[in-house]
Amino acid sequence: MSSKELIKADRLPLHVAIIMDGNGRWAHQKGMDRIFGHQHGVDAVREVIECAAGLGIKYLTLYAFSTENWGRPDEEVSALMRIMVKSLNDETDTLIRNNIRLLAIGDVDRLLPDVRERLMETINITKKADGLNLIVAMSYSSRWEITKAVRRISEDICTHKLDPATIGEQVFENYLSTQGVPDPDLLIRTSGELRLSNFLLWQLAYTELYFTDILWPDFGKEDFYDAIYDYQKRERRFGRLT
Repeated sequence: MSSKELIKADRLPLHVAIIMDGNGRWAHQKGMDRIFGHQHGVDAVREVIECAAGLGIKYLTLYAFSTENWGRPDEEVSALMRIMVKSLNDETDTLIRNNIRLLAIGDVDRLLPDVRERLMETINITKKADGLNLIVAMSYSSRWEITKAVRRISEDICTHKLDPATIGEQVFENYLSTQGVPDPDLLIRTSGELRLSNFLLWQLAYTELYFTDILWPDFGKEDFYDAIYDYQKRERRFGRLT
């Protein structure tokens, strides 16, 4: 029996975040270079987006490229950028057809010009969609995000736009790149690694974590349904008693 049949529609996570890990190891297992793994990881992205939209999940955040990834070899970074542009070109019509709104978080100004231009075009084209909100984290890290938030808060205090006495969690969250987006209910990480890798550290405070040994290019629909079903079996207390 598919886990999809066991999923309860009234207990879906509102927001699912995914650290898509294992492209390089998947490629090496097949005797290929890392770029081959990134290319095939796109298929898993497509399947997960289709599953999330089909279930009625409202927010899906994908960790596509971290600020640390800029330290990888130039050839790999360049290939990743080309894959991103091609994916945006190939999938924009699908996003529109399926009422999916694309958003981005991260230091997008650092992206190569053609990537940034195509990304912003797709964001603009899909801005009226009210189905799944697909959030792509590109050139993103949580430390970058928090540092930027602190810098902006400091600037607003210096210009008397913000009273330090009013700063609380809600005010701070208004300075994050995820402003207006609910915190993830479920985080999925593939490839067997048991760490958060500088991803949404503020937002994941009470998120349910799901780790799987499956390498990202092999992560398919049934694996996504398994993660959702596992989430629904958990009791979330947010630090309180039952």
